Amino acid sequence: MTLAPGLRADVLVMVERSDTAIQVGSGDVPVLGTPRLLSIAEATTVKAVERHLEPGQTSVGTRVQLEHRLPSPVGMHVKVAAELTEVDGRRLVFSFTAVDKTGALVATGSIERVVVDRERFLSQL
Repeated sequence: MTLAPGLRADVLVMVERSDTAIQVGSGDVPVLGTPRLLSIAEATTVKAVERHLEPGQTSVGTRVQLEHRLPSPVGMHVKVAAELTEVDGRRLVFSFTAVDKTGALVATGSIERVVVDRERFLSQL
């Protein structure tokens, strides 16, 4: 593994109707749903390290802390940025932010992932 703090990735999305709290079942308002925001943040952490894992390795999520601060309506662009802040053996800790096109802070949080051997992990199912 060649994983070290400082690895980063960004993902830019435009909020679609399918991303809203109504559609994902987390509320009844037409704004970016927290579960969808978390999904985007997790995808960003995966993107940050995917090229740095050994063949046959992947990472799986184990812990999340998220503060969803502002609503984002359909049509709003939101950029999620994640950075690997800690590597402790197989454990990876990321911080992330989500900012809308006006520069407003939409969300902050941290995500922990663990590096696993893909085949071994799947064999436990």
